[in-house]
Amino acid sequence: MTVAFSRGDPRHYTPDRLPREFLAYDQTVDHLDTGRPGKVGLLEVTFASDGITRLVHHFQQTPLHVFRPLYVDPGRPDLAVVYVLSAGGGVLQGDRYRLDVVCEEGAAVHLTTQAATKLYRMDRNYASQLLHLTAGPQSFLEYLPDPIIPYRDARFFQRTLLTIHPTATAILGETLLPGRVAHGERHAYTHFVGQTETRTPDGRLLFADTINLAPSSSKLQSPGRLGDHDVLASLFVVSQVLRPRDLNARLRAALDHHPAIAAGASELPNGAGVSVRILGPTSTAVRAALHATWNEARLAAIGVPAPNLRKP
Repeated sequence: MTVAFSRGDPRHYTPDRLPREFLAYDQTVDHLDTGRPGKVGLLEVTFASDGITRLVHHFQQTPLHVFRPLYVDPGRPDLAVVYVLSAGGGVLQGDRYRLDVVCEEGAAVHLTTQAATKLYRMDRNYASQLLHLTAGPQSFLEYLPDPIIPYRDARFFQRTLLTIHPTATAILGETLLPGRVAHGERHAYTHFVGQTETRTPDGRLLFADTINLAPSSSKLQSPGRLGDHDVLASLFVVSQVLRPRDLNARLRAALDHHPAIAAGASELPNGAGVSVRILGPTSTAVRAALHATWNEARLAAIGVPAPNLRKP
């Protein structure tokens, strides 16, 4: 795996092109500052296939680590299911995470998390996560983590960079919950930014997407944002193998069976695939709709349904 900067270089795990607001948050953290042991989580995994997808390269730095691959998808017994874990139990101010995932030719991987990602309260800094995903020729990559739960005053920046071969397929999904509703926290975080950028192996941009929510400075209840809903989910089915128009129709039909949510599917630029955005009143309703679209995308891409993966 090629690393532009050494793992100990802050440029390796610190996001560039940060929004202006996040630059203002970048203050010294008392007790355990950014860059200290335990504050920088690194994970590098590479998968290759010899008929079964195997983990062939692995580097981890606490608090990030992974379980060994499991082969529990009944429709694709060759597909590696991998759980990413965080030893800290949640994300703190000043934390910087970076994950590098490479699927070599013909590899098939489902990457998820063991549990929801909790973003704890932050008053001196912010937390960030960089995801570098590479889908090689004829590979199949799924990144579907459990939801993000932002606590009061949390500040979180995430950037997902997907590099995908024209013969590969990737399914990326994410869900943002309103926070600890039982504690009276409903979108009480300070700032959440999620960027997704997809390119070809030669660097050509296919599409970019940004979610930028700052409840402290702008109302989320407006029609152009969350409206009356609390839960937001996104799904990107990135594939130049599938016909975007046909895939879009299939995903829209799957969403029609979930009247409790507000959702839409649309073709991505440059024939890159289809994106889905889901809004709903509860995590249960959104989770059901997200699973339905994931299932339909999987059927279209590899001909087998989405498995019911139990968390260890």
